[in-house]
Amino acid sequence: MAVNPTGSDMKAFLAANPGEPVVMLNLLRFAEGGAERYDDYIAHFRTYAEKVGASIVYFGHGADAVVAEPGQAWDAVLLVSYPNRQAFSAMVRDPGYQEGTHLRTEALTEAVLQPTTPR
Repeated sequence: MAVNPTGSDMKAFLAANPGEPVVMLNLLRFAEGGAERYDDYIAHFRTYAEKVGASIVYFGHGADAVVAEPGQAWDAVLLVSYPNRQAFSAMVRDPGYQEGTHLRTEALTEAVLQPTTPR
């Protein structure tokens, strides 16, 4: 299952419209004990997100799905607003940010990271 974006994922993401504002939808499935580990990641993430002008719009844990097929419910949802796609790219390339990405990787078994366009 996918957890982290690849280089080709980032290249396609930036090619779409690098200057456009974006809200990243994160659908998260935790490993055993991963919720606590993800909290550590969020603390690390906030420092680097603020450096590029990004902010957490919403972070919440999931409850039982009202409408979903078995296995489609997610453990948590995170929405992060970035001034543009370039800001997201700059953050993930930052060596300081990269030092803490293992926290996210260790916390998750599966993730969806989908850019959305504010309307």
